[in-house]
Amino acid sequence: MALDQSFVGRSYPPTPPYEVGREKIREFAEAIGDPNPAYTDPEAAKAVGHPDVIAPPTFAFAITYKAAGQVVDDPELGLDYSRVVHGDQKFTYSRPVRAGDRLSVVTYIDSIKSLAGNDVLSVRGEVSDESGEHVVTAYTMLVARAPEPEDPEGA
Repeated sequence: MALDQSFVGRSYPPTPPYEVGREKIREFAEAIGDPNPAYTDPEAAKAVGHPDVIAPPTFAFAITYKAAGQVVDDPELGLDYSRVVHGDQKFTYSRPVRAGDRLSVVTYIDSIKSLAGNDVLSVRGEVSDESGEHVVTAYTMLVARAPEPEDPEGA
């Protein structure tokens, strides 16, 4: 069943602040295999113009993924998460995520399309720091695969 188009434009309440820690950034950088010293060494980060260590660009996914859970878990939307695959992800930054940031996300449903029986849901997460300054926008595409047609022969 196709998702309800009336959800396009819907927003969800801001998430509680996520406090970005140096250790989380270091662990993330190690997990993705990125040795950039600006991710682990405060002095190296300061040498390239940052007040503290910065996070790799994809770190924002860890924050926005949880926020997108508001969409996924919305019972009125009726998204069958067991059929969802992650279709695409991109980020648009105003500035890097830094250690010490306290970030909140407001999530929006930008579009819902039906393609070949699949529901394609575009979700946008606007990430701001505690002063309200925009940090990054995350764009996520979720694809809810169409159910397999029932076999009339019962095979």
